Amino acid sequence: MLYAILCYHDEDHVGSWTKEQDAAVMTKLTVVQEKLAKQGRLGPVARLLPTTAATTLRKDDPPLVLDGPYAETKEQLLGFYVVDCKNLDEALEVARDLGAANPGGAYEIRPVGVFRPGDVQS
Repeated sequence: MLYAILCYHDEDHVGSWTKEQDAAVMTKLTVVQEKLAKQGRLGPVARLLPTTAATTLRKDDPPLVLDGPYAETKEQLLGFYVVDCKNLDEALEVARDLGAANPGGAYEIRPVGVFRPGDVQS
């Protein structure tokens, strides 16, 4: 089963890290990523650019395009992992490992439903 592990944190806090602090966190995260990759369980990983680079499409009538993120929140989605796990407990174990490497924030774990248009039966 694939799980998305969504990484949330206070963007201003993370943005205030020095290059050295950021590199130290990324080095710790790389250890977890390499472990998962060796096990063949690591899918796509993405670190998102700041919310100041975001654009939102509001599904109004007519649709409206806005600069910035949709919602005002204390924590922003900063990135995500896709991992192959047997069950939720195993996905939580991965999230705990990531959390130990990256202090603060929160991880949201969601099962991923894979959609392949060619697989749809008519």
